[in-house]
Amino acid sequence: MTKFYMIIMFSMLIISTLISISSYSWMGMWLGLEINILSIIPIMINQKNKISSESAIKYFITQTIASTSIMLSITIMMKQFNFSENLIKELPTLIMNSGFLMKMGMAPFHFWFPEVLEGLSWNNSIIMLTWQKITPMVMLMFNIEKSLFFIIVIIISMVISSLMAINQISLRKILTYSSINHMGWMLSSMLLSQSIWLMYFIIYTITTINIAMIFNLTNTFFVSQLSLMWNFNPKIKLFFLINFLSFVGIPPFIGFFPKWLTIQILISSNLFFMSILMIFMTLIMIYVYLMLMIPSTMMNTTYSKWNMLNTFKYNKMMSLMNFFIITGMIISTILINYKE
Repeated sequence: MTKFYMIIMFSMLIISTLISISSYSWMGMWLGLEINILSIIPIMINQKNKISSESAIKYFITQTIASTSIMLSITIMMKQFNFSENLIKELPTLIMNSGFLMKMGMAPFHFWFPEVLEGLSWNNSIIMLTWQKITPMVMLMFNIEKSLFFIIVIIISMVISSLMAINQISLRKILTYSSINHMGWMLSSMLLSQSIWLMYFIIYTITTINIAMIFNLTNTFFVSQLSLMWNFNPKIKLFFLINFLSFVGIPPFIGFFPKWLTIQILISSNLFFMSILMIFMTLIMIYVYLMLMIPSTMMNTTYSKWNMLNTFKYNKMMSLMNFFIITGMIISTILINYKE
């Protein structure tokens, strides 16, 4: 049974995001961010997981630092100081954008992201990987421009996420670095087209929820548990393959579609080096995911009877979302070609 205070906190979490993205002023946006922090902390503290309190403290400290930098930049911009040099004029905007990037967990401000997610349950990880990205991304959309700062952030995020995901044994950390990699793609699409970013974020959210729900239902947290988990129900193995192939962006699944559009718009804007580097770093992520999928799906292992207690419950909503991942690429390609 869901506790009453959890319902209140979830409601405040949703309301705070709506306040921030619909605010007409920076102060209203900052107020929504503070309500968001205060509402997510009780949700993160789970009595079944002792490490969740540590994760909540780490999250609170880093988010407070990010909110302080955003508030500082807002104060400087409201005072309207007359700076002589262009670099100093752009300093408040750089501080604000850095605060938003820290709230998103993008490199090089990602130091808190893997450590916080390592102590959370899969349900809370879904919130951190999807819902908590909405407010800073929408706020960043108002300040974003094709500048050297954002290009450097995108390149650093792609490189760090791809290299750090290699040889990880925790599935939550792998999804964390994958999220940083996807945020690099989303930020690059946001530079040139907000509609492509919105499409990318929706597809990323659906795929992340599917993967995290599978891991939550099977109580899986580490790579070594994958080969033991998939034996008692072939439906899990199928859903696992579909979502991971879509998550890394391999055609013909829907996860490839927003990357296809992003590459197309980057090349049309003459950003050849950035698009080539992003593709190369994504190939490293594909290698990481293939190393996860091959032993867990191609090999059968012995398991004891207690594993049968963790039986997979058939979920119509999950089946519908996976059906969208399979057919979405075909439908999207037809619609794009029909539009052209």
